[in-house]
Amino acid sequence: MKQFDFIIIGAGSAGCVLANKLSKSGKHKVLLLEAGPTDNRFWIKVPIGYGKVFYDQRVNWKYTTAPEPHLNNRSIYWPRGKVLGGSSSINAMVYVRGHPNDFNEWGQAAPGWSWSDVAPVFKRMERYEAVQDPLRGTNGPLSITDVSTKVHPLTKAYLRAADQAGIGLNPDYNAQTMQGAALYQITTNQGRRASSAQAYLRPALKRKNLVVETGAYVQKLCFEGTRVSGVRYHHRGETKEAHCTAEVILAAGAINTPHLLQLSGIGPATLLRAKNIEVRCDAPQVGQNLSDHLGVDLTFKASRPSLNQTLGPWSKKLMVGLQYLLFREGPLSLSLNQGGGFTHSAGASAPPDLQLYFSPLSYTRAPAGTRPLMRPDPFAGFNLGFNPCKPTSLGSVTLASPDPYSAPLLRGNYLDTAYDRDLMIKGVRLMRKIAGTPAMQDMIEREMSPGLHCESDEEILEFARADSWTVFHQCGTCKMGQDPKQSVVDPRLRVHGIQGLRVADASIFPTIPSGNTNAPAIMVGEKASDLILEDTGK
Repeated sequence: MKQFDFIIIGAGSAGCVLANKLSKSGKHKVLLLEAGPTDNRFWIKVPIGYGKVFYDQRVNWKYTTAPEPHLNNRSIYWPRGKVLGGSSSINAMVYVRGHPNDFNEWGQAAPGWSWSDVAPVFKRMERYEAVQDPLRGTNGPLSITDVSTKVHPLTKAYLRAADQAGIGLNPDYNAQTMQGAALYQITTNQGRRASSAQAYLRPALKRKNLVVETGAYVQKLCFEGTRVSGVRYHHRGETKEAHCTAEVILAAGAINTPHLLQLSGIGPATLLRAKNIEVRCDAPQVGQNLSDHLGVDLTFKASRPSLNQTLGPWSKKLMVGLQYLLFREGPLSLSLNQGGGFTHSAGASAPPDLQLYFSPLSYTRAPAGTRPLMRPDPFAGFNLGFNPCKPTSLGSVTLASPDPYSAPLLRGNYLDTAYDRDLMIKGVRLMRKIAGTPAMQDMIEREMSPGLHCESDEEILEFARADSWTVFHQCGTCKMGQDPKQSVVDPRLRVHGIQGLRVADASIFPTIPSGNTNAPAIMVGEKASDLILEDTGK
């Protein structure tokens, strides 16, 4: 049996950070286990390549929810990264810290996690040189790109339209305020994806005290009494065990982390007994409190060229491909979420309750089960979309079988609350307000989806039930808190009732942030590393 000081399960957004930070001194032997393969793949490196890996089972867990009762019983597809870098290797790369109030909410549940506590952590992890602001970091490992000189002309028209609609403009939504329409900052470096694996793990791989095993599928945690002593996993055709002298850190994400806890006997006792799993700790909140952003796109046929004309014809594909290969520039070097921003649905000065998205591309004719970002519609089109920032509907991750290779039962429970349903209606009406401005009307031939026949609140809500989609921000399933009955980990990320075990990933979020979740997940990896080294005296 191999022995390590620390064992990290999951090489995702937070796990790669932990591997770097815990091995940095050279004093500690660290094992990082990842179920997926290496990230050394062309379509992972190319920013727009996330359309190619969106359904790629080699690097993607490809989860699906149970039929969602408030979404016309549709099962919703949840892609999750199964590769070095985790979901930071397959996401759309949008970098959003979140609103200070988000973290002040965390601080109320878990002291030490308020905005004043986490803002310095965000700053130290960033390398963003586009603006000089005391809140932004310029020397961190994570490269963040300003796309203001690179976006499509339709995206600039969107900004003018949002301003005309009263939303205002914001040059940096990660600085003094989130409010306003903006160009999204993305995690790229010189035209390549800057995942957590690239930013944190790659520089650490040569350290002799860090062992990284890919294709390592963890089956369960091992115990000595109430202390986690190691892990059992399958690797290269063998079942192996690894022992740790300090701690095991679960960083497998908002789905796999609670699933592994339940498989290991940490979860709701009634559920575990029903699945014939020995109860190590009755932890009723494991797998509960799942939160996610639910989005809606309005699709418009454009009267002017969009990216459809650039990425559709083979002659143009060849040109943009050469542009990327030679210079790492052009559409392939960007996310399709070029524009967006944050606003309040009532135009109030309160924190934003809607996140906006603009993509100068449409793919209404895409076959089911595809995301053909480089096979768009044969006509000019674009998408204007949104999601509520702070949904109140909560879902769950539930053990379905004691077999570790069986997927858990997933429920998003989307649109379960009147608040969420009301914001869906308000969001569609706001998108149409933006589309109706002079700046946008000059670009629009017609609204394709949902179409102008969809006008009443009831019709809009039915459109949302039929056409909404996850924004892939699942979190909260092992939330932080001080009360073991109401949370899974304490403010220092130690699992209640268990020794030698922490959780450090998006599952620990007490509440969902107002924006994209990758930046907060990386921040959790940074802060968790500090806490672990402090507490273990290392």
